[in-house]
Amino acid sequence: MRQTKVVVIDYGIGNLLSVSRGLEYCGAQVDITNNLDKIFEASHVVLPGVGAFKVGMQELKKRGIDEVIKKIAERKTKLLCICLGMQMLLDESEEFGITKGLGIIPGRVISVPKIDANNNSQKIPHIGWNELKPSGSLDKWSKSLLSSNQIGDAAYFVHSFMAVPESNFHRIADCEYGGYQIAAVIGRDNITGCQFHPEKSGTVGLKVLEKFCYDN
Repeated sequence: MRQTKVVVIDYGIGNLLSVSRGLEYCGAQVDITNNLDKIFEASHVVLPGVGAFKVGMQELKKRGIDEVIKKIAERKTKLLCICLGMQMLLDESEEFGITKGLGIIPGRVISVPKIDANNNSQKIPHIGWNELKPSGSLDKWSKSLLSSNQIGDAAYFVHSFMAVPESNFHRIADCEYGGYQIAAVIGRDNITGCQFHPEKSGTVGLKVLEKFCYDN
């Protein structure tokens, strides 16, 4: 099998080491970089991220990476965005005031509710293992990076905000927290966003990373 070369974007935020190790475990050759030319020329790009939306966008813009991501999103570059990286695909976030995102997938990022569907307080951030279930059509699941996984497989989440795409067409999988459906995987064409951390989700996450690297 040909070794896939994957660029992991370094913009000062993200689980770079754990993401890279996960990709390398799947057989990929990983280049952690903020070099704009390398990002633009890559066939496979990962945008990781932890922390605040506003800081993440500031760091992308400071390095000029935001514009490069928009350009490769329109090409056949395979783009995987993780946690904060997924949220930044959307138009804007309400975290610490309204902050504009990359605008690649229409939608907003809002707070995970502090009160569950039964009107009881629930723990924020949402931390832990949750089952993945199709957001709608099973066809979308089977054609996504989840295609090697089973419905109901559990993945590891750590987040206080959640992505809400404008169109359900862009939702691939959800998880349930406090009686609410939270977008766990979103995407379109060559772009996938995971709210959970594949690199921390054991075999379930490794299957996602392997699909990203080798399913063309």
